[in-house]
This record gives sequence, C-alpha cells and structure tokens, in this order.
Amino acid sequence: MDQRIEITDALLARQRDIMERVAELNAGRETPPLALVDTYGCQQNEADSEKLRGMLKKMGYQETRDEYAADVIVINTCAVREHAEQRVLGNVGALTHTKKAKPSQIICLCGCMMQEPGMADRIKNSYHHVRVVFGPHELWRFPEFLLRQLQGEGRIFETAPSDGCVAEGLPSARDSAVKAWLPVMYGCNNFCSYCIVPYVRGRERSRRPADVLAEARALAEAGYKDITLLGQNVNSYGKDLPDGVDFSDLIARINDIPGDFLIRFMTSHPKDAGEKLFSTMARSEKCARHIHLPFQSGSNRVLSAMNRRYTREAYLDLIRMARAYMPDVVLTSDVIVGFPGETEAEFEDTLRLVEEVRFDALFTFIFSPRTGTPAAKMPDPFTREEKQRRFDALVALQNRISEEKHRAYVGSTRRVLIDGQEGDFLTSRTSGGRLVRLRADPSLLGSFRKVRITGSNTWALFGELV
Repeated sequence: MDQRIEITDALLARQRDIMERVAELNAGRETPPLALVDTYGCQQNEADSEKLRGMLKKMGYQETRDEYAADVIVINTCAVREHAEQRVLGNVGALTHTKKAKPSQIICLCGCMMQEPGMADRIKNSYHHVRVVFGPHELWRFPEFLLRQLQGEGRIFETAPSDGCVAEGLPSARDSAVKAWLPVMYGCNNFCSYCIVPYVRGRERSRRPADVLAEARALAEAGYKDITLLGQNVNSYGKDLPDGVDFSDLIARINDIPGDFLIRFMTSHPKDAGEKLFSTMARSEKCARHIHLPFQSGSNRVLSAMNRRYTREAYLDLIRMARAYMPDVVLTSDVIVGFPGETEAEFEDTLRLVEEVRFDALFTFIFSPRTGTPAAKMPDPFTREEKQRRFDALVALQNRISEEKHRAYVGSTRRVLIDGQEGDFLTSRTSGGRLVRLRADPSLLGSFRKVRITGSNTWALFGELV
C-alpha cells in the first residue's frame, strides 16, 4: 500500500491566513482586481479549477473572461493528448501581448502538463512572461504562490515528483448551481501503457468517506440536483483506506442522503467493475442509469499491450451483467484507434465489439504518444492516414448506432433534469445522460420535469413538457 500523504490542518490554516492577507491587500485597491481561470482536459481538472476560483474569490478577486483586463491568469493544463498540449502552449505564447499591455499581470500555469518531464524547464526557458508554475499536488499552496508574487518575488516553479496528497477544506466556486463535481479520489495505479496520468497525478488516494459524505450532504442541502463522483478509477475507491468502505458502499451511503438529486460517476475501469457495483446502482434510486466503461480496443493482443488487464470476453461479460441488473442502462465508452502495431484485423475486432454492444455514445481518439510512457517507444508501422481512415469508419459506425438508439426514444416520456440554456432551447438530461433540447420557460432551470420525446438526431433528443 502506498503511503498516504494528508495535508495537515495546520498547513491548510496557513493557506487560509494567506488568503485573508491577500484579501486585505486587495480591499485597499480602487477597483476590485480581476482573475481568469482557463481549463483544459478532464472533469477532475474542472473540479480543480473550481477550487482555484474559490481561493481567488476568497482573496478578493472577481472573475473575468477578458485576458487583457485580468490581474491574474491561471491556465490549468492537460497532458493526456498532444493536441491539448499544443493548444495550451499556443495560447500561453499569445499571452505575451496581455503581459505587455499590463506588466503587473501574474500568469500562472498548473495542472498535469506541468508534471511532464522537461515541461517546467521548457516554460522556464521559453515563456518568460509566465511567473508561477505548479503541478496538481501543489494546488493547495496556490494562495502562498500568489502572495509571493504580489510581494515581488521571482518566478516560482513547484513541480517536484510526488505520489500526491489529499487536501481537505479548500473553497470552491462552482460553475453551476445545478450540477456539481465531487472528487472522491485522486491519482491512478493502473499504468496503462499509453497513459501519462499515473506519472503526473501520482498514486491512488481516496478521500475519507466522512469527508465525501459531508460534501455530498452539503451539495444536496444547497440544492444541487446532479452530483458527479470523480476519480481516475472510481472503482478503486477505498483500497488505501482502513475502514473497508468501497465505491459501491459510497454510492449506497450517498443515496441515503435526503433530497431529490442524481448520483453520477466517472470513470470506471473494467478490471475493477463487477456485480456489487451494478447491483448497488440498480437498487439505489438516485443513481443515474448510466455507466461510462472504457474498453479502448476489441483486440485481446492490443488490450494486453495496453496493460488493460482484462480481455474482450471479460468486458462483454460485464456488459451483459450490467444490462441484466439495469435493462435500461445507458452505456458509453472510450476507444483508442491506431495504438502502435494495431493491425487492420485487430481494428475490425473493435468494430465488431461496437456492433455487439451498441453503445449509446463513444469518445473516440487517435493514439497520441506521450513521452515517458511505454507505448511511446513501441514500433508503429501504420501511417496517420491509415489511422484516420479507421477512425472515420469507427465514428461513422457509432453515429449510425447513436442515431438508431435515439430514434427509439421518440414517443416515450422521460424524466429529465433541466440544466442549461442554448439559444432558444433549454437543455436537459435523462437519467442515462442523454441530452434533450426543449422550449420552455428558463424559470424551470434546475428542476426535474417529465418530457415527451418528439424528435432526435445523432447527438441529441428533442422534447416537450408533459
């Protein structure tokens, strides 16, 4: 078992004191200072950014989306794919103009990308306008870093390798009054051969059940209707804790909290999903009938090379079990196309698995080599053009299946949570996470309503209030 590192109350109290000091400094300004937090990547990064915004709010900063007006800019980065990395670097480079226009501006980079080997040195040598760089493990120290900058200290780089930590009680400024992210654990022990996450986010650390339940209860009492439990692999929750509470137990306990809300979660790893999880979901009336279960490839050889630690047959058995417990369950998944050495026949195995399972939706990616992972060193004889052709074939297949599955909703009545607005439409989600657009009064935002499904396309449903 990896050693748990919990940030002590005394250390967190120091950061709270610093927040108060910065707030006092900012209270003396003629106009409130402005801060911008820009986020790339997964839901865990979104949750981290909510904490960054919460700390900034405590320190007296108001939010802006204007890069030129911001006194502080924080870019929370993602390291999972090269495309996101290049976008980050391009946008950071463009901030030379905002820094020139406002020399006092403090530009900070944080998140997974900052923990990649050599990235901190690259930022130090090539992006001189960036003042603060820190990894996910140091997020709780952000007030300290900002104060040091306000006091005129030189550039700060805090990216030492770490297995990670757990810091409780940081303030959050949430993006929504309806939907909330609730991290239950951090890090990953799986070391899939293509994935950089274990190297940049550290080992698995579970939050104590009491802390998770207290936050879930506070969210329910505050009126949140859609609570998503987050972890790189939520099914591993509790393995590093002494009290024997696993992820299924956690769902059941949150389900017992009074209130009308949905429990969602992501992401599940097939090697740790099983009957207890599915049976718990089935008997927990607040648990959404949706499971995101990445399979990544339909080929056993490729799965082995990926170090996924399950087979195609085992995955299909899980799907059958989930549907036996929850016939109406919505299934989504992740797939990587073009893993090094994947042959045409192995890709056809993936297509056949998709045809057999008939997912409601897929998140599809062309393999992106990440320096420092085993897959980045594997021989890869296939061209980008060949991978793109396969990718397009997979997307076309899934689009057809999604359109057919959505068409089957037409004429049915579903309970949805109205959670947003896009132009003339309100947006809502079924228990299974399917997007339903409808015309209704915006005062219904944040409420559950019954909707008759009147139309569909590949990506969404359309409905009207019953």
